[in-house]
Amino acid sequence: MRPITEYQDYREYMRDFYAERKRSSYFTWRKFASLAGFASPAYLKLVSDGKTSLSKPGIAKAARAMGLEGFDYTYFTLLVKFGNAKSDSEKESALRELEREAQMNKIRIVDADAFRYYENPAYPIIHELAPLMPNASFGEIASKVKHEITAAQVRDILQFLVKADLLKKNDDGTYEQTQKAVKGSKETIPLVIRTMNRKMSELAVQSITKDSVEERNFSGITMGINKSVYDRITKEIDIFRKKIIDIANECRDIDQVYQMNLQVFPLTDKATTSDKRRRK
Repeated sequence: MRPITEYQDYREYMRDFYAERKRSSYFTWRKFASLAGFASPAYLKLVSDGKTSLSKPGIAKAARAMGLEGFDYTYFTLLVKFGNAKSDSEKESALRELEREAQMNKIRIVDADAFRYYENPAYPIIHELAPLMPNASFGEIASKVKHEITAAQVRDILQFLVKADLLKKNDDGTYEQTQKAVKGSKETIPLVIRTMNRKMSELAVQSITKDSVEERNFSGITMGINKSVYDRITKEIDIFRKKIIDIANECRDIDQVYQMNLQVFPLTDKATTSDKRRRK
């Protein structure tokens, strides 16, 4: 089996453990449940299929049956916490704990880079800004960022970006971007993208009052539409977004970092058939 640190879904790990044991010996879900001390022979099968969640008391039982100890046990526990979380804030908390535990044990986990990069807007900002300011000090780079950031934070971010191979530090002390993209699992990337979008939206609100109208462009439309029209609009937005990326890539004399948010979101619940009848 792969090391547990390469998993982001505790149910997938349990399924792989079961499959591995079944390949090498006579092993059933009933046997698995019995080893863990569960009365129901089907409980762990239901958990692994996503039909129920592993309970807090059940974590230690399942981990013991799979022979998990030390950091592997802690990692599995936090995977369960992440997988069972009901809100983004609970999931983010579990990911932070995973990253802290991994750093303490000098183990690199698959999602650590993606989570760290996207949880703070300063990371993509510095990723774009540092190559524009050759041989600038940490303080000089920090002074160009419109929201508050310290020289020490810039230093730490640059160290991370180089270590993650998102920036290359040249012999003369300058930085250049690599071709590597920030990657993560299908479980984590949607979460961290939502986190980034939320925080970038907060910076957009600040820009309304802090930046002149010559430096920013804000517009909005309030409109009544249906699902079919919504799908057409989002398709056009996607085409537009890709065109903007092409235009930005043509720029060779970059002197500033911008963020563009494209947002379409509901302001009301859907009107039902009875709502429309009342209107008539």
